[in-house]
Amino acid sequence: MNARVALQLSGVDRHYSQGDTFLSILKGADFTLRAGETVALVAPSGTGKSTLLHIAGLLERPDAGEVLINGRSCGTMNDEARTAVRRSDIGFVYQFHHLLPEFTALENIMMPQLIAGLGKSEAKERAAALLDYMRIGHRAEHRPSELSGGEQQRVAIARAVANAPLVLLADEPTGNLDPETAGYVFEALKALVRQSGLAAMIATHNHQLASLMDRRVTIEDGKVVEQA
Repeated sequence: MNARVALQLSGVDRHYSQGDTFLSILKGADFTLRAGETVALVAPSGTGKSTLLHIAGLLERPDAGEVLINGRSCGTMNDEARTAVRRSDIGFVYQFHHLLPEFTALENIMMPQLIAGLGKSEAKERAAALLDYMRIGHRAEHRPSELSGGEQQRVAIARAVANAPLVLLADEPTGNLDPETAGYVFEALKALVRQSGLAAMIATHNHQLASLMDRRVTIEDGKVVEQA
C-alpha cells in the first residue's frame, strides 16, 4: 500500500500513578494509519483502547514517543497548536453521539465549520450534502430528540467529517445500536472513508464489523499488535 501516512505513533509510552500504584498502559507502542484505510481496534476493556485513541487524537500527551499527523510531529506542540491540529485534521465519533440538543441535525454539522471560520452559506451547503450522503437529508431540520439512534449516530459521523479531516477516530461508534442499525451505520462510515480518502481507526467489540475493515489490531502488553 503506497497511500500516504496520515497518523503515526512511534514508541509511545503512557502510564498513570495513583498513590503508590504505577500503572503502565502503553509501552513503546507503534502504529501507522494510511489515507483511505479502515483499521479496527479490538481489545478487551482495560487494555488501553481509549488511551490510544486519546493520544492519537492529541487529547492526551504520551509520556514518551512521537505522534505524527500527516508527517508533522505533534508531541512538543503547545496546547493552542494541538487544538488547531485537532480542529483541522482529526474527527472524533464516540459511542454516544454528543449532539447539541437545542440545534437541528443540519445546525449540528454546521457548527464545527463555523468555528473553523467557514461562511454560513458554505457550511450549510456542505452540511446538507453530508446529510444526503448519509441518507438522512430528509431529517435535516429535526433535533436530536426527534431522531432514531442510528440517525443520531449518522449525524455525529457527518459532524466529525464536516471539516474534511485527515484522520477519523471512533470509539465504539455502533455500541449503542441494534445489529441491523449498527451494520447500516458502519457501511455508511466505510463508504465515506472510501469516497473521501479519510484514514479511520475504529475501536469496537463487534467482531463481525471488525472483519469488514482493512486491518485489525489489538493491544497486548502495552503494544499495538496486528491480528490475522
